[in-house]
Amino acid sequence: MTEPWLAIIGLGEDGPAGLSDASRAALARAEVVFGAPRHLALVGAGARGQAWPVPFDLGPLLARRGQPVAMLVSGDPFWFGAGGSVAAQLSPAEWVAHPVAGSFSLLAARLGWRLEEVVCLGLHAAPFERLRPVLAPGVRVLCTLRDGPAVGALSGWLGANGFGAARLTVAEALGGPRERLREGAGWPDIAAPVAVAIDGATLPPGAGLPRASGLPDELFRHDGQITKAPVRAVTLSALAPRPGALLWDLGAGSGSVSVEWCLAGGRAIAVEARADRAATIRANAQHFGLSHRMEVRAERALTALPALPRPAAVFVGGGGEAALYDALWSCLPPGTPVVANGVTLEAEGLLSDLHARHGGTLLRIEIAAAGRLGRFRDWQAARPVVQWRGQR
Repeated sequence: MTEPWLAIIGLGEDGPAGLSDASRAALARAEVVFGAPRHLALVGAGARGQAWPVPFDLGPLLARRGQPVAMLVSGDPFWFGAGGSVAAQLSPAEWVAHPVAGSFSLLAARLGWRLEEVVCLGLHAAPFERLRPVLAPGVRVLCTLRDGPAVGALSGWLGANGFGAARLTVAEALGGPRERLREGAGWPDIAAPVAVAIDGATLPPGAGLPRASGLPDELFRHDGQITKAPVRAVTLSALAPRPGALLWDLGAGSGSVSVEWCLAGGRAIAVEARADRAATIRANAQHFGLSHRMEVRAERALTALPALPRPAAVFVGGGGEAALYDALWSCLPPGTPVVANGVTLEAEGLLSDLHARHGGTLLRIEIAAAGRLGRFRDWQAARPVVQWRGQR
């Protein structure tokens, strides 16, 4: 076996003093050292140093393939670091990693928090909405931020979204001579690199999103075209989301089914022919911090199908049309679950025919809520929903 040409070296704020002997040897052996300017200065890379392009691009590093190269990253290269990006481009025999404790490990150690019980998020290049699915009373979150001003912006977002009571600890330059930890966000001199601990122990009961299916309709932006919460709960149960699994949401309306699928850890492609509703779906994805998990396509489902990657399940809203199901049966692999909801007599007839031809389960979901009738109360029924659950 040949020796790996690339050394991915984790670097802390203490610079070379915190490196292992193996890291120092790999750094000394490298003909070129890639890294951020701050990292190159910490190790005194000198003429061997090459700063990453802006925007970030692995091209210059990959062009050195086969030469002795070192790549400097913060802390653990594979914990919200660039290690995964470069490893995906190379064979395992081409690289070796030398991690050190990163911001998450160091901050948990300073606070005495069990790292396995903490949610860790990289928010230096991601929206604060990523916090919405995870924040709740008693939940602890560690997150990296872009710079000092981002701390104030984070505090403002927390306050505006019902999490203002959470306790914040701001950490600067962890692991180095400039390390500093302070409570609260109102400091005018916060310096990067910065991480923040969010302690949800002080949040009031009821803060955060419920984790069961069927979130309240009022949490979503919609124009009335939404799978209502009770029906959505039954629909998600039928679809059976799993972490990492991909959903096709065809005729997505407000995207509420896609949102809840993604909150369960999956990914979704929401296809909606109306441009205004596609914009609403994007807004809902952003609101719930799921833009990285939900893709929205503003086109007819029949047009979109040929270009879609293989799904784990398919949901058809509004009943669909016969040509759509014919296309699904042509392109889906056998065993793929298909769930469809309809409210019109035409949709009921179509779904009944699919049940007769392909089997599965046909449900009629009827829901009524108590309302006022003069001085009395009565049951006010919603439109019945017919749901077919089948398999390709």
